[in-house]
Amino acid sequence: MRLEQRAREQKPRLLKGETVDVLKQGGPMRRSADSPVTIQTSSQSVPSTPCWFGEVVLLTWHLKQQGVLDAITEHVRFARRRFGRYEVIDFVAVLIGYAVSSERTLEAFYERLSPWTTAFMALFGRDRLPARSTLSRFLAALTSEPVEALRTLFLSDLLARPLSREEQPGGLWDRAGQHSLVFDVDGTREAARQRALPQTPDRPAPARRLHPLCAPGYTGRKRGEVVRTRTTVLQAHTHQWLASFGNPGNGEYRAELRRAVVSIQSYVQAHHFPEERAILRLDGQYGTRAVLSDLADLAYVMRGKDYQILKQAEVQARLSLPPDRASHSSGKWHRAYPLRLP
Repeated sequence: MRLEQRAREQKPRLLKGETVDVLKQGGPMRRSADSPVTIQTSSQSVPSTPCWFGEVVLLTWHLKQQGVLDAITEHVRFARRRFGRYEVIDFVAVLIGYAVSSERTLEAFYERLSPWTTAFMALFGRDRLPARSTLSRFLAALTSEPVEALRTLFLSDLLARPLSREEQPGGLWDRAGQHSLVFDVDGTREAARQRALPQTPDRPAPARRLHPLCAPGYTGRKRGEVVRTRTTVLQAHTHQWLASFGNPGNGEYRAELRRAVVSIQSYVQAHHFPEERAILRLDGQYGTRAVLSDLADLAYVMRGKDYQILKQAEVQARLSLPPDRASHSSGKWHRAYPLRLP
């Protein structure tokens, strides 16, 4: 008690017109109140611009310059009641922004975008951001026709604008000097966990929101009860996305493979590239004999799941021949003979 009383007695008193700045060696350092430095605070919130907003600006400016946004507005239609003033371009704008932002959830994206909704929609030529509930109803009611129209529009835009002179399509050159293009067709899986729902006579039947999107399937090393498969088609050298397909469960991998082949054929025709020099790189999901009829005579590299492919007549005929040989002339490789099926 005596120490606290002594400390209060030794506490310096501020004179009129003086303020306490900082403590220095156990005592206050006084300064004049008419300092040139003025600090002002306010309770009004001034949010910062999202770090990904600049990337959205660049992307929308490029899409607008190429006429993609106008094409979506004119050619992609989806008529449904109770959508009010919203069009397909409004929901496409939200999905593009959400994909660019890399936010963990759609709720976090809306929360981060809330102070800048007017400026964000102005980039797409619109004036109102759809609410999350409106977006949810739109995606639940969306049919396959607008999705196919969007996919066709993006692929047509990709094929209509070939690479510039400074850019190269890339490729793979074998030992014989032949040029090939490699395309990756790969299916990725996303697992979802489902908690147990109470089922009693006094409660209605439970309904899961992921029921139309996911289904039981192969989860691999991911934890979950249901999965969704997304198949992508990628030009391996320029990293151009040609197509993307999604289905619940293990997906319709054979139907998606046939559609991927059509996209690849359109790509090589637009670039005036020989179709026989296109190579499909597939993973083990397609490693069966049944999928060979879906490849439309395109060359392929894949990991087989069984040995049924080795029983084909052309494979057995090629394996019965002696191995390829390379001739040696003047200390250099004159020509290499790659493996060719008859």
